[in-house]
Amino acid sequence: MSKSLLIEYSIFSPKTTSLTEGIKGSRNLIVEGVVQRADSKNQNGRVYPKDTLERVVEGYIATSIAENRALGELDHPESAVINLKNVSHNITKLWWEGDDLMGKIEILPTPSGNILRELFANNITVGISSRGMGSVQPLGEGTLEVQDDFELLCWDFVSTPSTQGAFMKPTGLNENYNPKQPTNKYNKINTLISDIICAQSGVCCIR
Repeated sequence: MSKSLLIEYSIFSPKTTSLTEGIKGSRNLIVEGVVQRADSKNQNGRVYPKDTLERVVEGYIATSIAENRALGELDHPESAVINLKNVSHNITKLWWEGDDLMGKIEILPTPSGNILRELFANNITVGISSRGMGSVQPLGEGTLEVQDDFELLCWDFVSTPSTQGAFMKPTGLNENYNPKQPTNKYNKINTLISDIICAQSGVCCIR
């Protein structure tokens, strides 16, 4: 059975977040929450057996996390390659709580990471999405089981989730920050992104 690119979306609800001292004294945002759920049908109709996820996660911890390169992007490319210019975060720890795969994620001070940080700071709900290669087997009633040839690539932050309950909510952000309540959340997102891009490049490309 041939492999295809498997993309899974889920809401990311952080159970804890904090500001920590990062590289060269920088203070990077850390978020923790559910990144994926085993043995549960997601919005794409796919089920990931826990033994399959346990295998790939063990390998991911031993390689990508151990080597400090468990990177992900902001938004989901239809590609098996992680584009460094779009990297927004680095996963520093993964662990299991029952069937929930938990993650500790450092938001990086990159252009995409700065956008993601501001979304968290303004209580914007985002999703998290796994990207991998593998095959599926129909189980009936619109359900597909991911097979044991699955290879994990990364997790990305996205706007549309598929795993229910995979959201992260920030706390412990800058205590001096006092967000305003807009009438339209989409206008708020565009304004945040525009401000970040303008501040970094001097060119305002979002109106």
